[in-house]
Amino acid sequence: MKKYIHIGVAVDTPNGLVVPVVRDVNKKGIRDLALELGEISKKARAGKLTAADMQGGCFTISSLGGIGGTQFTPIVNAPEVAILGVSKSSIKPVWNGKEFEPRLMQPLALSYDHRVIDGADGARFITMLSGVLSDLRRLAL
Repeated sequence: MKKYIHIGVAVDTPNGLVVPVVRDVNKKGIRDLALELGEISKKARAGKLTAADMQGGCFTISSLGGIGGTQFTPIVNAPEVAILGVSKSSIKPVWNGKEFEPRLMQPLALSYDHRVIDGADGARFITMLSGVLSDLRRLAL
C-alpha cells in the first residue's frame, strides 16, 4: 500500500504519448491541480520532461476524447495498479421511466490489476466516480 497518491496523466505530444505524474493529488484543490496539469502538459509537449517527472505514479488517467475517441480499453502501466480511460462525451437519449430525455454521457473505462484490486471494489469505484462527475457540486467538496 502506498502512503501517497500520485496520478499519471497521459499527454499527447508531437513525439508520442508520455505520462507525467502529478504528485500528492489528495493534498491539492481542483484549481491547483488544473494549474499543475497545464504546466506539466506544456512541459511534456516541449519535450522537457525528465525521467523523474514520469515515475512514481499509482494510477493513470488517459483521455482520447479530445481527438474524438468514443471508447477504448486502457492498459495498466506497471507498476501502477489501474488506469482510467476517458472518451468523448456526447448527448444521448436516456429513458427516465416515462420518456427519453437528452443527457450528456461521458464514457469511462477502468482497467485494473486484479492481483491488487478486487473486481467488486473496482466496480464500486467507477460507480462512485460516475456519480461525482454527474454532480459537479460533489467534486468541489
